[in-house]
Amino acid sequence: MSHVVTIEEPQAKPQVSQTRCGERSGDWGKVSSSRTYDFLYDPLFIVSSEKDQAQANMQAILSRSRLRKVPRFRTMFSNLIHYPRYSLYWSKADPVPPFISREWKGHGEKHREVLQQLVVTDASFKIPKEVYEDPDVTGKNRYKYFERPFLPFYQQMPLNVVFATTKMEPYTFPPASTKYPPIFSKYTVGTQTDYRDAEVQTDPYSPEYVVCQDSIPELLTLATLTWGRGLPAGQAEVEMIERAREKRAWEATLPSLNDASQAEKRRRMINAMERKEWAFREQEIEKLQEIRLEVLKELLKKRNENQNEGNMRHLNAQWSKLQEAKEAKLAQIRRAHVSAIRKLVGRRKNVEGKLERRNIIKDYSDYASQVYGPLSRLGRFPDNNSEDFVVKNRYLNTYEGLVELESCLPDFVTQPRIRPPKPKVITTKAGFLKRAARMDHELEEIHKALLDEKNKVLEPKKPLLFLQRKPVPQPRLPTPTLEMTSTEEEDKEMAVIYLQKLLRGRVVQNMMFEGKEKRLELIQELRTTHALQEDDRLVKKAEKQVTLALQRQRHLYQHKVSVVENHLAGLEGRALADMFDFLSKELVRLQEERRIHAFAMLAERQRRMREAEESGRRQVEQRRLREEDQIFKEVVKVHQSTITSYLEDIILNTEENTAEEQARAEIEKMAKKINDIAYEMESRRTQLQSEEIVAELVYSFLIPEVQRDFVKEKVRHAQRKHVLAAHQLVHRYTESMLLRNFAEQQQDEVSHTDKLLKEETQKEKDS
Repeated sequence: MSHVVTIEEPQAKPQVSQTRCGERSGDWGKVSSSRTYDFLYDPLFIVSSEKDQAQANMQAILSRSRLRKVPRFRTMFSNLIHYPRYSLYWSKADPVPPFISREWKGHGEKHREVLQQLVVTDASFKIPKEVYEDPDVTGKNRYKYFERPFLPFYQQMPLNVVFATTKMEPYTFPPASTKYPPIFSKYTVGTQTDYRDAEVQTDPYSPEYVVCQDSIPELLTLATLTWGRGLPAGQAEVEMIERAREKRAWEATLPSLNDASQAEKRRRMINAMERKEWAFREQEIEKLQEIRLEVLKELLKKRNENQNEGNMRHLNAQWSKLQEAKEAKLAQIRRAHVSAIRKLVGRRKNVEGKLERRNIIKDYSDYASQVYGPLSRLGRFPDNNSEDFVVKNRYLNTYEGLVELESCLPDFVTQPRIRPPKPKVITTKAGFLKRAARMDHELEEIHKALLDEKNKVLEPKKPLLFLQRKPVPQPRLPTPTLEMTSTEEEDKEMAVIYLQKLLRGRVVQNMMFEGKEKRLELIQELRTTHALQEDDRLVKKAEKQVTLALQRQRHLYQHKVSVVENHLAGLEGRALADMFDFLSKELVRLQEERRIHAFAMLAERQRRMREAEESGRRQVEQRRLREEDQIFKEVVKVHQSTITSYLEDIILNTEENTAEEQARAEIEKMAKKINDIAYEMESRRTQLQSEEIVAELVYSFLIPEVQRDFVKEKVRHAQRKHVLAAHQLVHRYTESMLLRNFAEQQQDEVSHTDKLLKEETQKEKDS
């Protein structure tokens, strides 16, 4: 029988079966190996006995699909255990219709087996021919002829084995009408029952075939081929069919087993065929080994490619890591360089090292100062955590998101509609201008006048065509003078005027002194280049000669020092170059040595791994060869034991039949003798002897039975007092325990209800 997979929902209809053998629950449903009522509906479901039929019927009756959930309206939305949302009750409605028989279908098979046994024992008995019903290929059973049968997996038999065909009775078609075929008013195109979820869950129906007597069709030898395992047929299957034909032809040429003179010839032919089969098997094994070798080569090639790819990935990762380190180092050097340049520029600006106060007015007036744009290297980060406010949305950053957003927008966004503005109503119902309109008109006139005045262009003066009178300015009024009345006032006035002259002269001297201090270097340069006096020239010349002599001495000293330093630097450079060269070569040598050592270790490790893999594969291959040899030996042994058991069964059946016939004949003879003796004793027996026989029968059957009943009653009376004492002890303690448990339960319920009432009152107070 095939296994059926059924998917069930948690709340299914009555027709949907539940798990019978084993279940696996999950979020999506259950998987069962059979359905609830398969033993009634599925023609391929076989129950071994009437007991199993009753057990399956009881399981179907007690299945959980008969349970129904009835909601309680008062506690429909409760999650408490003692206030359930629903209650369960058993549905009395039977999902199986009353016309479906629940009896076991194996009675007919048993009856057929009994008839077959009678045929074996009694050759005169004949089995009535089984009349098959119309398959109705074009009617209700049409769907059965459109599916390929599903054959379960089986172990492949050797190619030289042909399955024995089953002997079946010839098919008898029902008598057809002689005149015209019946015309049906309706045609059944396809059927689908409530208990069959899909066609692929059971094996498709295969029609029975009829084999003529004393004939074995060649097509039946291909019954072992299935779809995906030999079908559609290829070159190997064709070769197998040809070998089977040759084997059958060879079996036809074998001498019979009854001919003792041809036994040696038969043995030689069988040995030759076995050697031929062994050679063919060796060729097959060689082909399989070649295929495995090719597969092994491909696997080795793929493994080498994967290793090379892994090495390249490792090298690329290492190279990228070194490049990142290099870039980071260069960036650090650049930052240090920029910082050093910035410090030098700052020091150059303030060579004397004077401290300057902060000019707040200048900082706030310059928009490029630190007040408005502080530098992050000084510890100010005005845009810190600004990325938190950046909108990162898929609909704004990707093209697909923009397209999706545009598709979700309404039409008036992508297709704007411009409506012309309505003219303002600036007049009242009486026809006067509104105050706001009048004010707007006045403001508009003022604005227009201002624009005209602003954009007014000055007209150029035109040339004079006639003489015009030039106006004469009025004369300046005379400066008033103060007349002195005495000499003292005049002296005071003269003293004030003199003091004013002194102050003005001092101011001019201060200005000249400041100008001299500012141009002091220029004055000295003019004095050195344009000295007019002879003495000054001589002094300057002597100073020049002294300066030149000092410069010459300094140059000579510097040259001497530089030559000595160059020699010392050359000597140090040679020593350092030799030392660095030696160290670099030693470093390269050490690195190469370590690299070679690492490669050697990797090669050694890879060699050991390959040796281990090769030894493992060799062991697996040897074990597989031993298993195949053992399997072949077991197959040969099974064939030999099958032949031996077959011959033993034939011999034992023959012996049993012979012994049965002999025993039956002897029993018939003994029965005749016993009947003759009994008839003779009946004829000689008197009335007294008959009464004695009846008395002996009564004494041997009735008296012992009465004695046994008396002994049983006596034992029952003896044990009754012990049973009563045990019952009293048991019931005394159990009744007290039951009463105590009942009282505790009632007390718990009362306390629980009080607690609930307190909680409800507390909630009401809080609310």
